[in-house]
Amino acid sequence: MTRTTKLSHLFLVFTLSLSTIYCSKKPATQEIPIIPPPPPPPPAVIYKTQNVIIVVVDGARYTETWGDSLHRFIPKRYALLSKGILCDAIYNNGTTATVPGHTAIVTGFYQFIANDGTATPEKPSFFQHWLQKSKEDSTKAWVIATKDKLEVLSDCVHPDWKGKFRPSTDCGVNGPGTGYRNDNVTFDHAKNILSTIHPKLVLINFKQPDAAGHAADSAAYLKGIVDTDNYIALLWQQLQADNFYKDKTTLIVTNDHGRHTAGHLSGYITHGDTCDGCKHIELFAMGPDFKTNYVSTSNHDQVDIAATVAALLKIDMPFSNGKVISDIFKN
Repeated sequence: MTRTTKLSHLFLVFTLSLSTIYCSKKPATQEIPIIPPPPPPPPAVIYKTQNVIIVVVDGARYTETWGDSLHRFIPKRYALLSKGILCDAIYNNGTTATVPGHTAIVTGFYQFIANDGTATPEKPSFFQHWLQKSKEDSTKAWVIATKDKLEVLSDCVHPDWKGKFRPSTDCGVNGPGTGYRNDNVTFDHAKNILSTIHPKLVLINFKQPDAAGHAADSAAYLKGIVDTDNYIALLWQQLQADNFYKDKTTLIVTNDHGRHTAGHLSGYITHGDTCDGCKHIELFAMGPDFKTNYVSTSNHDQVDIAATVAALLKIDMPFSNGKVISDIFKN
């Protein structure tokens, strides 16, 4: 074999060896990460509440209601606490006056609004949101108020909502501009509307003790607290005696504002600033979805009332700044 032939033979062997090595090498594979499926959404909360009744005791100072350790002027509510909840630290952090306070309760939004009934809230209320979603007749939602100026709660100025989905109203002597009526008249009207029409969402306003406070009549002021305590107990009794409402209704009791702290300015006679007496309000409630005999000491805000009502009724309130008061719900 010639030298050239040997070199050709060696080159051929070398080439075949490289080919064998290359062909035996497995192609690299890219590992595909395994992404676990997303967790299932939490189960939807199913509340038993189908109806919500809100009672606003106008202008009662907390020191004469739940802040009184003897509960001398609210014995009926104190006895009912075994069936419900109390938020001991809830505050009106907006304007501490009637129309602004009620506006915060129903819209979940603080605004500086005239207190004489000449201005309408900026944002839609839970009445309007609920009527839109439920497609119920307007007679299934009501504003029933001793003060005629609270008729403004039935509408708002928002261009998408103005004049739409408005609740029925029974305010003052005979509507806006007709003046205030007595609380016992409001109580009778509320009882009749509840028993005959069976509305599902209602706000009831009682002017006392606010009116008596402004009149500097301390005895009437305290009597107003006692009278509304009796009205609340009787309303709860009526609701539990009616199969439409029994075990399906949440009753919420609150205030639009308090009154000046004792020793500050004119004390109980007036209100309107940021003192604790004006800001500290009541939130007592009973219903099938709330705890019983429970006192919440967490800080809450007046606008949280609207958010909590919205949660119970399964409605969205995108303009609300409130948060659901979750600690009062059953686990």
